[in-house]
Amino acid sequence: MTAVTTRSAKSGDLSHLSALLTDCYEATAGPPAQALEHLLAHGLVRVAEMDGVPVGCAAAEIPSSGHLRLSVTAIRHELRRQGIGSLLVQEILDCIPEAPEDRPTVSAVAGAEELDSARFLLSCGFIGTRVLGTGPNGALRMQFQHKSRVEYVDPDARHLVPAAMPELLRESLAPADHAVTGLVVLADGPAFEVARFERDDPATLQSGEAAAGIAFSGSLLAAITFLLGISFTSDRFPDDVRLVLIGATFSTMLSLIVYASASGELARIRANSFGRIMKWGNVLSEYGGVLPFLISLPVIYAEVSRSAWITMVLAMTLGIAIGAYEWSEFSIAYRFRRSLPDRALMLVTAVSPIAGSALVTADTVSWPWAVLLIGTLTVRTWLYLARRGAETGIAQRRGIWQIRT
Repeated sequence: MTAVTTRSAKSGDLSHLSALLTDCYEATAGPPAQALEHLLAHGLVRVAEMDGVPVGCAAAEIPSSGHLRLSVTAIRHELRRQGIGSLLVQEILDCIPEAPEDRPTVSAVAGAEELDSARFLLSCGFIGTRVLGTGPNGALRMQFQHKSRVEYVDPDARHLVPAAMPELLRESLAPADHAVTGLVVLADGPAFEVARFERDDPATLQSGEAAAGIAFSGSLLAAITFLLGISFTSDRFPDDVRLVLIGATFSTMLSLIVYASASGELARIRANSFGRIMKWGNVLSEYGGVLPFLISLPVIYAEVSRSAWITMVLAMTLGIAIGAYEWSEFSIAYRFRRSLPDRALMLVTAVSPIAGSALVTADTVSWPWAVLLIGTLTVRTWLYLARRGAETGIAQRRGIWQIRT
């Protein structure tokens, strides 16, 4: 089979796309030529080609900055169910800004009896949110909306509505928290799966997250300052470790202030910047507090212990643990896009406790270790705060909706 390529449509594709839509739609169902011309001029249109011949297209219009409507999806009959339509729709969705404050609502409309269209939209991550009035042919039409957030479905509040009973479907979708999430086939015909989504209170969730951040940074600050206080009373503490702990104290204090400002954002300011504020707090506490504190522990042990092999075993164990954590879904780094420099810095971070302990055990100058560690963590902090967007990644690995366990 000849490979399918995709590209953005051009104004010169009008005649080819008109012929394609005529073949794919019934004579009265396809969009008029004026609408297609408007989409080419003002919308997003993606074309799939085989040997330079258009075999499919998807078009969306943007009536405002807050809304994008998927208007046309057409694939030649002999090439359907091969993923071409899903690819075109996904390419349109990829053009949408990722920032929550810039992301528009993405919707589509299909007839309640157009089961193939409904099944296609559901497979692309849309859900049926409401039944609209009748269309030109007197049939009910359903609005679909693309889910941009992960939400939970109540497993005890799902039911099936026969597709042949559109009025019952309208009644099922009357509550705002109910939506069509699937299309199944029963013995007596196809049926829509209607589910109830749990409604979370964003203010409560954000308030709990801010409180957890404050408690965590407060506990971390207490541990770091305790160790820093001991370092000033002992002659056996390396000066470079004192410097690392002072930096960790400063950064953790900053994260505590940032988390506290997140509470103020929720209570009074309301500038819709909670996510950005929490990102700063999370990055500062991780790379300015947690990692310097943990990495300095085996170096301190190497200075006060007389057993070189126990020191190196401890350092290697901690280095492996830090590396495993950095690559796990629990780390802050997992929430950001990773590049080759990111992976290199993660490797340097994981090796730091081993390198520092080895230098101290060998009774050599350990200042290079401290400079490298501070520089690495500073670069990572700058990278995630200044060169990366909002915290993402976890939601990308999960489905659009799921059952809470």
